[in-house]
Amino acid sequence: MKYLCLVYSSEADLHGLPESPEDSECAVFDASLRDAGQWIAGEALQPVATAATVRVRGGRVSVTDGPFAETKEQLAGFWLIEAASRDEALAIAARVPSARVGSIEVRPIRQLDVPG
Repeated sequence: MKYLCLVYSSEADLHGLPESPEDSECAVFDASLRDAGQWIAGEALQPVATAATVRVRGGRVSVTDGPFAETKEQLAGFWLIEAASRDEALAIAARVPSARVGSIEVRPIRQLDVPG
């Protein structure tokens, strides 16, 4: 089953604490997922200041700079993984280096029910 592991952290904590992961450590983790056949996709995201939120209401499009909500933690990146169970997905998420300074939200991917 596919799971999305969303990495949330304060941008200051993600790169400013002594326990903050280096990019090279994240690359090693990424490679371990690839070697285990569990990697589907993964990327780090640019700072939240580069984000924009798009909404369509009543046929009108609005674009707002920044994330969709004011929070202390921002979405910093993700890994899309393959895991045999929720427990395995949670165990993988616990190995994400950024979990030391933020949190990892683990969500199963829902297959769309589209007539074929």
